[in-house]
Amino acid sequence: MKIRPANATLGEFVTMLGGTNVQASAPESREVLERGVADAITFPWQSTILFGIDKVVKYDMDMPFWSGIFVWVMNKDRYASMSPAQRTVIDHHCTTEWAEKVASPWADWEHAGLARIAAEPGHEVYKLTPDQVAAWRKAAEPLKAKWAAHVQNADKVFSDLQDELKKRDSLVQ
Repeated sequence: MKIRPANATLGEFVTMLGGTNVQASAPESREVLERGVADAITFPWQSTILFGIDKVVKYDMDMPFWSGIFVWVMNKDRYASMSPAQRTVIDHHCTTEWAEKVASPWADWEHAGLARIAAEPGHEVYKLTPDQVAAWRKAAEPLKAKWAAHVQNADKVFSDLQDELKKRDSLVQ
């Protein structure tokens, strides 16, 4: 299949599975689906509605094959040139707690789109069975191994991630 992935990791996964990775910006996504340039897309729920993608698709897999990864970076020299008070503001707001404060409303908004799409006439939202989820996880093992080869203490990092997802009731079982 020709898939428009949500990010580079999913693009690599698509390619690894024998699919074609179709690059398109979010605003172009509806058009690539309409024109058959892409067969499917990984996209957040509410944004699917926002960009009109719900008008050109009807089968919706309830599986989180998208994620928003954002980082805020600053030039080291620029940071060093700030006053101590300015650096304090930056330091006090570049925390996990602040990242969650900023990201959570957006994530909640996106997730609310699931119910909206499920209520749309002609849409079939379906959940994967445990065996299907296991098959996807098995298919992703080479991608995870590639990631782990570049990460110190990869097993611990991955275990910590799993624990955090469980704690937040966000781990797909």
